[in-house]
Amino acid sequence: MAASRDAGQGNGPEVQRRPLLGGVRGLREEEMHSLQGYYKDTRFRNLGPLDILAEAVPAVSAVVGVRLVQTPGARGLRLAAADPRALSFPASRIFYRCQRFPEEFSIVVTLKAPSLPPKKNEYLLSVVAEERDALLLGLRFSSTQLHFLFLSEDAAGAWQTRVSFRSPGLADSRWHTLVLAVSQGSFSLSTDCGLPVDVVADVSFPDTLSVGGARFFIGSRRRTKGLFTGLMRQLVLLPGSDATPSLCPSSNAHLAQLSIPPALQGFPGEPDNNEVLKYPYDANVRVTLGTQPPCSRAQEAQFWFDAVRRGLYLCTRGQWLSVLAAKARLDYVEEHQSLFTNSETLGMETFRIPGAGLFVATANRKARSTIYKWADGKFVSYQSIPTHQAQSWRHFTIGRKIFLAVANFGPNEKGQEFSVIYKWSPRKLKFVLYQRIATHSARDWEAFTVDGEHFLAVANHREGDNHNIDSVIYKWSPTTQLFEANQSIATSGAYDWEFFTVGPYSFLVVANTFNGTSTRLHSHLYIWLVGAFRLFQSFLTFGAADWEVLHIGDRVFLAVANSHSYDVETQVQNDSYVLSSVIYELNVTAQSFVKFQDISTCSALDWEFFSVGEDHFLVVANSFDGNSFSVNSIIYRWQGYEGFVPVHSLPTVGCRDWEAFHTATGSFLIYSSAKEPLSRVLQLRTI
Repeated sequence: MAASRDAGQGNGPEVQRRPLLGGVRGLREEEMHSLQGYYKDTRFRNLGPLDILAEAVPAVSAVVGVRLVQTPGARGLRLAAADPRALSFPASRIFYRCQRFPEEFSIVVTLKAPSLPPKKNEYLLSVVAEERDALLLGLRFSSTQLHFLFLSEDAAGAWQTRVSFRSPGLADSRWHTLVLAVSQGSFSLSTDCGLPVDVVADVSFPDTLSVGGARFFIGSRRRTKGLFTGLMRQLVLLPGSDATPSLCPSSNAHLAQLSIPPALQGFPGEPDNNEVLKYPYDANVRVTLGTQPPCSRAQEAQFWFDAVRRGLYLCTRGQWLSVLAAKARLDYVEEHQSLFTNSETLGMETFRIPGAGLFVATANRKARSTIYKWADGKFVSYQSIPTHQAQSWRHFTIGRKIFLAVANFGPNEKGQEFSVIYKWSPRKLKFVLYQRIATHSARDWEAFTVDGEHFLAVANHREGDNHNIDSVIYKWSPTTQLFEANQSIATSGAYDWEFFTVGPYSFLVVANTFNGTSTRLHSHLYIWLVGAFRLFQSFLTFGAADWEVLHIGDRVFLAVANSHSYDVETQVQNDSYVLSSVIYELNVTAQSFVKFQDISTCSALDWEFFSVGEDHFLVVANSFDGNSFSVNSIIYRWQGYEGFVPVHSLPTVGCRDWEAFHTATGSFLIYSSAKEPLSRVLQLRTI
């Protein structure tokens, strides 16, 4: 008769024993003494994890019937279609020094269990003595219990003992990591690093369990009946110790990892992980339609179809990566929103704050400037900030800190000239004053990083009537957590800074507008050498108001916006505002920028480079033609050998600045007007 005893109450564990037909031959006394001495050997107790799953499913070759399945958050192996013997190996492969199973050990398994009908069991692991088909050790589960089985022996013969843990809560379509720890008659099960369920049984795990001539079977008990039909990610035997301290605590307890087969590591198609593609590959795929969803751990390996852009994206490592995208082409431009501002707008900056959204900061002529947030397909007022004839904004980050710097052209109420840096407050969800910096009729800020250090460059336009003054580069001090003056550079009516890199080299170019007598002067390009910016090249410009760097393939261009040709010794003529702006291209052989293309512009104040699909575009801010501020601004398309060719003419009034941005609903341009309190958002319609 079978002997049984409940070792717990309610949903607790239980222990059962039942005799085996035929029994087994007992060990000789000298064998037992030898074995006990072996297990007391500390070298055995210090053995590392034995990756049972990797032993059965080698990373270097495919096993017929095994499929690799990608699910949200993790990858696992589906074993049910494989022949049971194909997923087995002789016990001597890992117990080659002594054919005895350790007395103390842990089994770690990470699985995604199927929902089973009542009374059905599936095996996760078994160790079978093949000659007599005797189950030496097994781990199986049902809809309500997890069972650990092992062969034990007493004076009455050989017995199969079962330790059962009730309601482990596996069948919820989620990954779970179980740790079964066995030690001297104590059995413990923890799920997802939770509190362990302990059983102290009257039957200890034997210290003389021989595995000579036995095989490990993964996902079965050697037979087709009881095959594991779920997904398995980890199956590890850790001799001599409890594996829980090695796994827990864990930031992702459902997938706590001790040892994972190589085939389940990394991502499909990575250059260093191509062997994973040798397995038949499946994925539990869900495709989300509509606006861009979050890409978090829960969406890992899921798809999003963007109906607007007609693109398919894969969520991987927290980012949506384009898998299949239609080659969008710009068809036409239409007005999307009229953005009324409290005064004329001299500059804009679009930026994103993680978790907060898309914003645009407008630099307004009067006493306050506004930050707008993109909501429900348009910009709405979000925060008002006091400014003094603000010219431009610059968004930048240092580590996790998010900043926004304004260039103030005019003095404050006390007659002091300060430009201000604001810092985003995650608690208040707005920008708060962080640092004031003394400037002189500041026109622009440029933020950049060189050799891991952070810098801010201000374009000081004039001090009183003197346009020939220094502009300053400030460096972030990790000690004071402030920007401190680092280098001064002589400028003439500085209007704009532009930073860019070419390979390992860092460059900074200034737009010099006026030296007090003429707009015909040189603007300068500097290169970073030995801890400072040094003159690299000079360009003859005419009231230069902006530089824009363009990277097209491996080619590098610089476009300057020339605004006015003026000299005190000549009469001012209306056509002096209609002149060529120039695009230069880097000539690596000559180690300099050479003229690539002249483009006729009308007092150009800004260039903006953007892309739609595989096409590249430049839009110019034409502000005045000598007679009227109602001047068309032009979009130019890159056409290779032809250079930039005009494709769209956009009516603007005193256009001062352009910004390009993208949302889940499409691509947009926004321009500011220096002559009316109205900015316009334009949508780029594609085919």
